[in-house]
Amino acid sequence: MNSLALALPIPLQSALLLVASNVFMTFAWYGHLKSMASKPWIYAALVSWGIALFEYLLQVPANRIGVQALNVGQLKVMQEIISLSVFVPFAVFYLGQPFKLDYVWAALCLVGAAYFMFRS
Repeated sequence: MNSLALALPIPLQSALLLVASNVFMTFAWYGHLKSMASKPWIYAALVSWGIALFEYLLQVPANRIGVQALNVGQLKVMQEIISLSVFVPFAVFYLGQPFKLDYVWAALCLVGAAYFMFRS
């Protein structure tokens, strides 16, 4: 293992891998809506599966590393917070969706979820 990974706290290592995983996941799940809108769904599905492979190559180690310091509930809530943090800029800047206050309210709900999952 490289020395940088060893210097980072386990939850941060997991979070960074989950951020990268979520970028792939978001493109796999939603990228085809813009880039392959005129193609048959089967092409979009095959491309999405290919992209999702890279998601899983990052997500599985993220969870295996993270479970050394966090419980699975904490990992799941962290993943959801990261997912929304990646999805909102993707939706606004890549898909051209308008920013809505609903994103803020959802984020506040996740702050509450994080509070309950990470409190002692």
